[in-house]
Amino acid sequence: MGRAFVYVILGGGVAAGYAALEFARRGGYSRGELCIISEEAVAPYERPALSKGYLLPEGAARLPGFHTCVGANDELLTTKWYKEQGIELVLGTKVISADVRRKTLLTATGETISYKTLIIATGARALKLQEFGIQGSDASNICYLRNIDDADKLVNAMKSCPGGNAVVIGGGYIGMECAAALVTNKIRVTMVFPEKHCMGRLFTEKIAEYYENYYTSRGVTFVKGTVLTSFERDTTGKVTAVILKDGRHLPADMVVVGIGIRANTSLFEGQLVMSMENGGIKVNGQLQTSDSSVYAVGDVAAFPIKLFDGDIRRLEHVDSARRTARHAVASILEPSKTRDIDYLPFFYSRVFTLSWQFYGDNVGEVVHFGDFASSSPRFGAYWVNKGLIAGAFLEGGSRDEYEAISVAVWRKAKVANMAELEKQGLAFAIQESQKEAPDSGLAVVGKPTYAWHATAVVAAVSIAAIGYWYGRKRRRW
Repeated sequence: MGRAFVYVILGGGVAAGYAALEFARRGGYSRGELCIISEEAVAPYERPALSKGYLLPEGAARLPGFHTCVGANDELLTTKWYKEQGIELVLGTKVISADVRRKTLLTATGETISYKTLIIATGARALKLQEFGIQGSDASNICYLRNIDDADKLVNAMKSCPGGNAVVIGGGYIGMECAAALVTNKIRVTMVFPEKHCMGRLFTEKIAEYYENYYTSRGVTFVKGTVLTSFERDTTGKVTAVILKDGRHLPADMVVVGIGIRANTSLFEGQLVMSMENGGIKVNGQLQTSDSSVYAVGDVAAFPIKLFDGDIRRLEHVDSARRTARHAVASILEPSKTRDIDYLPFFYSRVFTLSWQFYGDNVGEVVHFGDFASSSPRFGAYWVNKGLIAGAFLEGGSRDEYEAISVAVWRKAKVANMAELEKQGLAFAIQESQKEAPDSGLAVVGKPTYAWHATAVVAAVSIAAIGYWYGRKRRRW
């Protein structure tokens, strides 16, 4: 028993939806030649909505309202749309093995699906406490957040303990997002993580201090520099307290865990070249793997960043998923016309009344600027590496100001004097953006879909942050 397709997209996340839209717009396939295989029972959706609008106490977002590709102010790809486009959705289907040489996939039901060209969009999975040897981590009131089933469990847990206590394990993106959601649902929150400050992979200590103070003002308690070791549970097996390495016991009616993710590469290990340093499938500038008939996109792809002199990176961010998916389809359908991807990494978020964007890479010496004390903050930082702007962060900026810092990073603006850079602050980036663009000979095909493009749509599903910041892989805690 089996089916054959010309093109198969393996995975049902954000990247899959954007790849499908690119196929539909470019053509190049006939009805029934393209399929999406997904373990989830629903068509691809904008996953970031799960930690935002989906968790609202009232008027919560639900499908079909946030199917791809509304996150980029584009078409809403419902099951009806896929049918109209002649794209087959193979949902609720787990692929248990892949044979790259024979170009086949085997499902859990025993069906063999063959392809001529495969796009791997398998994304990543949430790291579980069990992987770190934490006993009792299978309790019913311990929540993760990666898919709709996870989000439903989290919603039910919040409803079961109004005014109760929640412990959030992890100080990265998911931890910060979920903490804000819990506060919005009138639940007391304690965040626990081993680092010195939140968002340790991106924020400087000074930047983190501002956001931690803000969260504290909203009732969140931070417990830093320690980890959980075990749980106290009641007779039904539910967690009642989190026990920390430093001996403290934190009361808990529910626990939310956000300790990082791991790319879903297992089906292809030993068959495709992996990027051991980045934990993903290594691809070239066309998003093509070591097998010419296989492409990888989104969280699972480790691809060269021209801005970083071709350094291989795996980016866990929704914009990267969208961009790489579309670029891979262009490479497949029009290889002679498609240049290597030229992408400017960026991350952004809105938390409560705050809003920040980051572009580039946080390497080199840091120069902070702006007002960190105002009730309407407007501050930022530059990362300067070898005399050039490598990265830039801005809180509270306008559309033009965010554009300006992105240009400064994109052009690798020269910094002659660090003290002068600190004094100029945002004005440095604005001045740089007003200069005539140098001719690099490269098309800016990877410049991001800026955050404001998505604001109108995402606002409908936002809770305490509407940034799509997945970040780079967190360190094991």
